[in-house]
Amino acid sequence: MQIHITAGDITASTADAIVNAANSSLLGGGGVDGAIHRAAGPALLAACRELRSGTWAQGLPTGEAAATPGFDLPARWVIHTVGPNARAGETDPALLASCFRRALDIAEELGAETVAFPAISAGVYGWNPATVARVGLSTVRDYPARTVRSVDFVLFGAATEQIFRSVWQELSAASGTVTSGTGPEDAGS
Repeated sequence: MQIHITAGDITASTADAIVNAANSSLLGGGGVDGAIHRAAGPALLAACRELRSGTWAQGLPTGEAAATPGFDLPARWVIHTVGPNARAGETDPALLASCFRRALDIAEELGAETVAFPAISAGVYGWNPATVARVGLSTVRDYPARTVRSVDFVLFGAATEQIFRSVWQELSAASGTVTSGTGPEDAGS
């Protein structure tokens, strides 16, 4: 699976599926969640309300994921996942890894070949971006993908992009993976 790291606007991603760092209500919020809801249009909120009327009536649990259409976004689907909130005491890296893994599980079920992730929990949820990078990159790298061929980490700002690139270099050096530095990086299959 190829792993790409860029700074940019995830709402402009042309990946088959983009991942939304949602809150458990699924009804929109700030940061990435709010930007995705605004860009997707009001039909996304209606689809999220529908999720809340069924399986996720109590809200989407931390570490879980669910999908909706992308509506007005270039992406065909939005995969919503709830990251752990470090400010509320949710500091278990396994919960964060579950967000990445469950989002990829849903992408596989949908038949998505390309997926774009933000830095889940690195914003208002208070996780250190380097920890998010380490958990996210290693979880994606080690995921046994069948359908997903490429994952983009679309990050808000050059500083977060640089952190992810540095962590990727460390992970690659530790595993013996050869990377190309600043361009698309192949994490193996």
